[in-house]
Amino acid sequence: MSKNSTVLILAATSDIARATARAFARDGHRLLLAARDTSHLEADAANLRIRYGADVSLHAFDVLDAAARGRLLDSIVLPDVVICAIGALGQQQHAESDCEHAELVMRTNFEGPAQILGMFANRFAGRGRGTIVGISSVAGDRGRATNYVYGAAKAGFTAYLSGLRNRFGRSAIRVVTVKPGFVDTRMTAGMKLPALLTAQPEEVAAAVLRAVNSGSDVVYVRPLWRWIMTAIRLIPEPLFKRMHI
Repeated sequence: MSKNSTVLILAATSDIARATARAFARDGHRLLLAARDTSHLEADAANLRIRYGADVSLHAFDVLDAAARGRLLDSIVLPDVVICAIGALGQQQHAESDCEHAELVMRTNFEGPAQILGMFANRFAGRGRGTIVGISSVAGDRGRATNYVYGAAKAGFTAYLSGLRNRFGRSAIRVVTVKPGFVDTRMTAGMKLPALLTAQPEEVAAAVLRAVNSGSDVVYVRPLWRWIMTAIRLIPEPLFKRMHI
């Protein structure tokens, strides 16, 4: 990626997205920050301009609003990079008994992100180049009792990104899947997280920037997660269904 590229960050109010914005601003890129309520981004934008001299613009966007997806694409100059930081953990027990909550988790983590990234992919195809980064999750590597609604949505998102990558494999359009594992953010506040497996938002941001610059396809922010999830996937189903992980 060349310096002064234009980078769009979707769900720019999340802790991971904010750290990512700082990383790309520090690296000299123009930023388009999109979120449902852009007033929450005004202080961030001012800080990025002052600290890094970044060119920053704010854009209203709700991933669950189909019309809003089209409005976003039509209202901005097509960026060089799109980073999708959209996600909602939800509550597994609530999702098991409340269909509306389960639907919200599924749509927020899979349907909405897949739709908007597919729209950008088509625009990139028309131009002949572009980079898509989807922040997915290790939870999508195998369904587990403790978070299978969220995990199923992220599994779908991971598969979608893989399909896009395969579709554009012989072109100048790149698709990157980032799997952070546990991250110390507002979304995980109050949870007991193992220090060895828990990344900071700045680590995720650095991994995204490296992946965009290096041409990586699938990135586990903390590499140990790759081996943990490989081991979990290899557990035979008769044994796995007796476990609760």
